[in-house]
Amino acid sequence: MNTKSGFVAIIGKPNAGKSSLMNALLATKLSIVTPKPQTTRKEIVGILTEQNHQIVFLDTPGHIKPKYKLQEVMMEYIPNSIIAADIILAVFDYENYLKTHKLPLDDIKKLIGDRKIPKIAILNKIDIAKRKEDIIPVLEELNKSGLFDEIIPVSATNSINIQELKNTIVRYLPYNNFYYDEESLSTLNTKFFVAEIIREKIFLNLEEEVPYSTEVQIQEFVEREQGKWYILADIIVEKPTQKQIIIGQNGSMIKKISSQARIEIEKLLEYPVYLELFVKVRKDWRDNPRMIKSFGY
Repeated sequence: MNTKSGFVAIIGKPNAGKSSLMNALLATKLSIVTPKPQTTRKEIVGILTEQNHQIVFLDTPGHIKPKYKLQEVMMEYIPNSIIAADIILAVFDYENYLKTHKLPLDDIKKLIGDRKIPKIAILNKIDIAKRKEDIIPVLEELNKSGLFDEIIPVSATNSINIQELKNTIVRYLPYNNFYYDEESLSTLNTKFFVAEIIREKIFLNLEEEVPYSTEVQIQEFVEREQGKWYILADIIVEKPTQKQIIIGQNGSMIKKISSQARIEIEKLLEYPVYLELFVKVRKDWRDNPRMIKSFGY
């Protein structure tokens, strides 16, 4: 067999840059990215097929101690991805290390346990280092942990060492037939990514707790009048006050979210889009198992 194929789980703390890293490796924006932690809520599958290899990335939510039911469900994606993985990428945040002088090695060790598969430590955001030598102590600490087969410093946003990382992953991939069609970019459907784009704009435009209390549901997704798509989506919130914030004065905020989302959705679909958003209140939905399940978690 001359083809390689395997699953690569991307794990780490919130805001370590896991989604940015997967996007850089795929050379396309698949996972939404915001400066806020816990933007990723589900496992995002990204498929990279090149020449004789196929890498199936599993981008997971940032590992945290859950505070409510939704976060408990989010944390279930991580061990499931690790079990499915042929390789683990553990992403560490150099920017956070500068603030805390700590690496979450104990948490990562608990997650990966005694899995006998290749483990690669990624020190992300090295572009903020004033000198290359500044990252050496962090790399040494990762090496001393004895947890990893490889340690690679990268900048996902600046594409530093991304090709080296990709080459390393391919080296450790098992020999297999491809799992998916060579043209596939993800196992998730277009509706999912449209909802994610809308949710990204909510995270980028709203402060504090409000984005974390939101969920997006696509209610209609149909082609109309000469190739123009009509998309109707509900933004779910927990409180009437959150609804007011998202709508904004004279509808200014929801118009802004809709405009930004529409532009990106049109890039995704490569068709013009009419996007209509409504805001609905579902009290304490993040702690309601039935509602969480109905939202696809």
